[in-house]
Amino acid sequence: MQKEPTIPSILPPEFYNQPTIELAQSLLGCLLVKETPEGTAAGFIVETEAYMGAIDRAAHSFGNRRTKRTEVMFGESGMIYTYSMHTHTLVNVVSGGPEIPEAILIRAVEPYVGVELMHERRGLSDVRKLTNGPGKLSKALGITMSDYGHMFTEPPLYLASGKRPDYISSGPRIGIGNSGEAKDYPWRFWVTGSPFISR
Repeated sequence: MQKEPTIPSILPPEFYNQPTIELAQSLLGCLLVKETPEGTAAGFIVETEAYMGAIDRAAHSFGNRRTKRTEVMFGESGMIYTYSMHTHTLVNVVSGGPEIPEAILIRAVEPYVGVELMHERRGLSDVRKLTNGPGKLSKALGITMSDYGHMFTEPPLYLASGKRPDYISSGPRIGIGNSGEAKDYPWRFWVTGSPFISR
């Protein structure tokens, strides 16, 4: 059995104080880590989408909509916002600062640690399909609704320093066709050429 690679240091709270569009790009290459009783699983973030709160028709918090679900978006940057869509859990990084309800959806990661565990959880052999979508990566890493409201700066779910991408691409976000002009905003970012992005 080969030894798992070591996990780098956890990113400090200050990392999350960047404007949301910048943070969405800075997250690319960072390591998303989840510790569970079954083991630790982690992957390098290769795709994100920024959601700009009150002004963004595609955001859950458009018009400063404040509900039980979106409450965490009004909290401090670096908090964990998980929500359920169909049968999947999707994970977001809260951004923008207190009372500014912005967030960044983590859309895809490149498997790094606990790959065997990811194969078990997903029941798939193709490593490129384990984490190439927001619901898939949550299942593979063991991210659940119980992670909601915690901070990305401490276990069990946290972000660590990773590797800087050589090039970043951007384009419209995915699956938000009913959000008017917001559907065309180029707020999806991905590591150029990565075989692990969602599409």
